[in-house]
Amino acid sequence: MTNNSVFNTEKQPLYMLINNTYSAPAAVAPPDASAALSGQLYVVTTGNAAVGGGASQLTQLTNPNGSGKSLYVSKISGGVTAAGSLIVYSGGTVTGGTTPTPFNCQLGNATASVATARVVSGSITGSPTTIMSMPMAAGMFALDFTGGIIVPPNSVITLALGPGALTAATNIMWWEV
Repeated sequence: MTNNSVFNTEKQPLYMLINNTYSAPAAVAPPDASAALSGQLYVVTTGNAAVGGGASQLTQLTNPNGSGKSLYVSKISGGVTAAGSLIVYSGGTVTGGTTPTPFNCQLGNATASVATARVVSGSITGSPTTIMSMPMAAGMFALDFTGGIIVPPNSVITLALGPGALTAATNIMWWEV
């Protein structure tokens, strides 16, 4: 290999895109950035809310039938003041509580989400399927999915944080296509 450069170039057989950021710098961003730029990244938050003993903070996101879009879950984050568990369900029934409006992450953009949200302190009913479950210590948490959970039309994703006498906050962020 006489006189070959140590830097990979297009003329060498092992060339790959963004292989050497020293000689060919590039910027790479997650899909969330493009979704926010196009006004299609949304978030719903419960805010800090007290949860009674034996209950969980439930956050449900519903993609209605006929919406024509799928929801791509980007991140689930929040915090809790006491130990509990975070369970992510597909389906389930949540009744009562409040119906917060999803917030468009492109500030000033009036494009509304196709999804509806519900937040309540209680127990999930129906026949939900557990997607994931994890014990939580007191403190903050952030789970990045980068679109790895997809909620098609006529589907529901539900988050349950608890149970126990605690204060909790849950945020779910997604983009729509």
